[in-house]
Amino acid sequence: MDLPLIWAFIIAFAVFAYVVMDGFDLGIGVLFPGFAVGEERDSAMNSIAPVWDGNETWLVLGGGGLFAAFPLAYAVVLPATYPLIVAMLLGLVFRGVAFEFRWRDPAHRAFWDLAFTGGSLVAAMTQGMILGALLQGIEIDGRNYDGSWWSWLTPYTLLTGLGTVAGYALLGSTWLIWKLEGPAQDHARRMAFRAAIATLALLAAVSLYTVFLDAQYFDRWFSMPSVLFAANVPLLTAIIAFLLFRGLAKGWEAAPFWLSLALFFLGMAGLGLSMFPYIVPDEITIWDAAAPASSQAFMLVGVAITMPLIVAYTAWAYWVFRGKVGHEGYH
Repeated sequence: MDLPLIWAFIIAFAVFAYVVMDGFDLGIGVLFPGFAVGEERDSAMNSIAPVWDGNETWLVLGGGGLFAAFPLAYAVVLPATYPLIVAMLLGLVFRGVAFEFRWRDPAHRAFWDLAFTGGSLVAAMTQGMILGALLQGIEIDGRNYDGSWWSWLTPYTLLTGLGTVAGYALLGSTWLIWKLEGPAQDHARRMAFRAAIATLALLAAVSLYTVFLDAQYFDRWFSMPSVLFAANVPLLTAIIAFLLFRGLAKGWEAAPFWLSLALFFLGMAGLGLSMFPYIVPDEITIWDAAAPASSQAFMLVGVAITMPLIVAYTAWAYWVFRGKVGHEGYH
């Protein structure tokens, strides 16, 4: 078995699962100031209350898997993005605290709403910027990070950060279309139109920027035979975007959320095409960064047991709390 390749797919799956499941509740936080104070905000919060903290399990699995399976990449990527990672974790902490305290401290609910929005926005922005920092390249000397404290801060990383914020806002708004009813649902649909336009515009800008960011990215997208696969990504993106706008206009409820997830999946497929087989682009491949085969095999046994359990209890939680959400929090 090619253990580094297997672990690369496990980590990619964990990252995608995190983006899918934590992205929409971060998106709700980003959009939160646009909701009417009172019933509309309460309903939005109630729609994610049963699942939001469990969604972050996948972030732990992705980060822990990177540390255990690819220690060299972990040792390079973290020092290159320390400020962003610290800001992301603080944002997630503020968001989690605000989520709980806005119910327990109604006298200061406006403050907790602001903290919920700020934490969500910071977490979403920094996640996109971490991706951008990785794609634009990390300066390495031997096996060590050789850049500065601020090397991650470039126009490209700001663009990827804004693209992630817009994408999460799209996921959040389409989730609310699915889960809410009445005026709140109509408001969410209007937000989804604007978020979809912003997401597609920023996705196109990031894609073009990435292709011309490095000659190897250009070759992977436009040289044979990879171009035969790469050409399908923008084509499928255009088809899904058309269906998304049609669904929003026609009043579809669940389909816009799944179509938004499909856009993220295509974005991740494009990311994989750009980076593979590198885990740190143009510097460290997944085989260079891999832990000893005995360690990866030992950990694979644990993941083979725990990952199905995580998938099962996550699916069960979403099934139990399926259906529409009212102001009182009933499903």
